[in-house]
Amino acid sequence: MTPLNQRRLANFRGNRRGWVSLWVFLGLFGVTLFAEFIANDKPLLVWVDGRVLVPVVRDYAESDVLADGLPTEADWHDETLVREVRARGWMLWPLVEYDYRTVIRDLGRPSPAPPSWRNPLGTDDQARDVLARVIYGLRLAILFGFSLTLASSAIGIAAGAVQGFYGGTTDLLFQRFIEVWSGMPQLYLLIILGSMIQPGFWVLLLFLLAFSWMALTGVVRAEFLRGRNLDYVRAARALGVSDLRLMWRHILPNAMVATLTFLPFILSGSVTILASLDFLGFGFPPGYPSLGELLSQGKSNLQAPWLAFTGFLVLGGVLTLLIFIGEAVRDAFDPRRLPGGMR
Repeated sequence: MTPLNQRRLANFRGNRRGWVSLWVFLGLFGVTLFAEFIANDKPLLVWVDGRVLVPVVRDYAESDVLADGLPTEADWHDETLVREVRARGWMLWPLVEYDYRTVIRDLGRPSPAPPSWRNPLGTDDQARDVLARVIYGLRLAILFGFSLTLASSAIGIAAGAVQGFYGGTTDLLFQRFIEVWSGMPQLYLLIILGSMIQPGFWVLLLFLLAFSWMALTGVVRAEFLRGRNLDYVRAARALGVSDLRLMWRHILPNAMVATLTFLPFILSGSVTILASLDFLGFGFPPGYPSLGELLSQGKSNLQAPWLAFTGFLVLGGVLTLLIFIGEAVRDAFDPRRLPGGMR
């Protein structure tokens, strides 16, 4: 590691709030990646009649579990099946015995049901466990945010590099196109798109990508406009270095310093826009685990405040962590800041 990167790492670690937030965020994201092994309506392991079954990995019919069972898919919440299996062996369940689609049939009270030992965060208005939906919804939101951030940043950096490096007519035409394209009514276009096709993960990602790539274009364009006139860039061009190599090897590393400081904030914006679309009903189809859909249920069920509180705390907590990480990254790349946080 170069001395410059060592100083940046020291500055990042010197921001204790951002350093702790990074580890908390990575811990939450790591937990959600194994959501199927934490919240599932199927056991992790089943030992019956001397055989080991792994229902969390593959589906079993009742006849595969019990010799006298039916050839239909096993319902692991069926009391008769559970009693027979436990009489002949044992079952190992995950921490939460429901996934985001499971409808709890024996609540004993109208849904949404308040928090209890069985459902620590209660249930929603369709009798689904809120904790399971939060775990799956958080994973979906973070993965969607990462995908949108990386794809939009790659396109935005490439567009800004071309603008700044060539300038002149290329820059002028690109700027006019960005001005027109950024003025398009995104919500209306999404409503029209939703009336024609069912928005899924990839459809929604491509639609938002078409408008979110402009976030970094201005920053990269300014860095390339400044960097293309530096002496070492002119010397490399005089030696016959190609334009692509000049942009990639000589100017882009300097532009990435300003770009990296924006990435955590772009990620938080990507998570927010997904939650906003789901809240308005223009995001993922019904049934998807979504933090925005949980907030929408809280608005529609004011008699169940745990729905709104859970959605607000989870979404607000994730965005707060990302903002703290972004502040630490900004401090790490600040050339005026010394290791330990002092200027």
